[in-house]
Amino acid sequence: MAGGSMRQCLRDITFYLVLVIAIATLGSLQFGFHLAELNAPQDVITCRKKSISAVERITSWVTSSRPETAAGVLSDCIPMNEAAFATVSSIFTLGGLAGALCAGPFSSRRGRLPAMRATAFFYIVGAAVESVAGSAWVMAVGRLVSGLGAGASTVIVPLYISEISPPNERGLFGAMTQVSINVGILGTHTLGYFLSYGSAWRWILGAGVCVATAQAVGLLAVPESPAWLAAHGDATKAKRTLQRIRGRGFDIQDEVAAWNRDGGPGTNAEEEGLLAQSDGAPSPTAPGSKKPVHLGFVQVVKDPLYRPAIVAVVGVMFAQQLCGINSIVMYSVSLLANLLPMSSALLTILISMVNLVMTIACSPLPDRLGRKTCLLLSIVGQGTSSLALALSIVFGAKILSAISVLFFVGFFAVGLGPVPFILASELVGQEAVGATQSWCLAANYVATFLVAQFFPIVNTALNNALGGQGWAYFVFAVLAAGSAVFVSLKVPETLGKKDVDDVWGRTRRLD
Repeated sequence: MAGGSMRQCLRDITFYLVLVIAIATLGSLQFGFHLAELNAPQDVITCRKKSISAVERITSWVTSSRPETAAGVLSDCIPMNEAAFATVSSIFTLGGLAGALCAGPFSSRRGRLPAMRATAFFYIVGAAVESVAGSAWVMAVGRLVSGLGAGASTVIVPLYISEISPPNERGLFGAMTQVSINVGILGTHTLGYFLSYGSAWRWILGAGVCVATAQAVGLLAVPESPAWLAAHGDATKAKRTLQRIRGRGFDIQDEVAAWNRDGGPGTNAEEEGLLAQSDGAPSPTAPGSKKPVHLGFVQVVKDPLYRPAIVAVVGVMFAQQLCGINSIVMYSVSLLANLLPMSSALLTILISMVNLVMTIACSPLPDRLGRKTCLLLSIVGQGTSSLALALSIVFGAKILSAISVLFFVGFFAVGLGPVPFILASELVGQEAVGATQSWCLAANYVATFLVAQFFPIVNTALNNALGGQGWAYFVFAVLAAGSAVFVSLKVPETLGKKDVDDVWGRTRRLD
């Protein structure tokens, strides 16, 4: 049975599909890259230290080619107090929120491919501005522009991958979004370990320009989503594109039929064009239907047909962040400084590697165990690890603290990492998927901002009030328990369901 599943999986996957997904995920990779790019070199950028690199002597050759002009236009550091640096860091999240809100409607109306090309442009501009910044406000502008690209990418990339992946492997390929984010985090932490001294940190930020340029060039070989083409009346091109992705001789009729069930072109109307009407006008493909072809950001919440899906994806995105993963990703250098006798920057690299390896190892699980099951395993595992981490820090058990951190990161990869990026496209039809993705990513960025902004404050306040350290992780354990209850009650299982109606147990789409 396992051998048959593997053979079927390999038969469904073509080299062209792998290439297209690899290029598309460069967008989400840069989200992880920019999220963590200031972690290691923070003290060097803000002029607090000349170097935190333990290998500066090995990399001293960089000094001769570091990005300085003869006139000394680019300084070694940018004087910033904690408040200024916090603003520079957090403005990336605000840009991400704006990008997430705009990306769904834009990609629904103009297409997934133009939207991905726009993200590459934002990444190039943002990374270039960051790398040459001579003041805090200029770097903040660069971070804001990079955030726009990141927010849009985290909406568009999972959506695009879901639409081009074989139905039976959507969970596997959907996990590639989280894998690529972790690759970006690991890459920037590694660069930070070697280049956090002098003005060499500018090469860390400048590397983002190279990745974004590679993305822009690679997108020239990427096709538009077949599902989007079908939903916009070009059924012939949609079939041709899907056949190219699946390979010659592959039977695509089941997937074409799924487009029809989700409001795609009918088999007798493929040449008529699906979306000739203006925004908000009734769809010509469903006689008597009053449903707009593309629901907006507010419309999906007002419509009781889609409201349960919005509640589910928003709740899961809050759970992803409120279980505490970014307290490790963003504050590991200071949080773990005294846990093991090694450099905090090196320890952060090791944690990033564990996160990446576990994400890859767990990527088949959503297609084997189910989306909801993986979410519950992940939340319960993180909650338990958070409780163990809190107790070990409070009582000074350093080895147990290190083990708890590794389990904490590992359990995140089981479900909370990949599954939320899959759900939005599986809980609603094509007419609402763009707006739903925008809702779930908006929730994600808001929750990320809450953790990034208030974790240090709450952690310090609890430590001062109760004495010792680690009390904030009791809070994360409680939040994990609440998240488990929410997922149990409000999130349906989507694995093995034929369509959106089957997911929600409906017999028809409209009353």
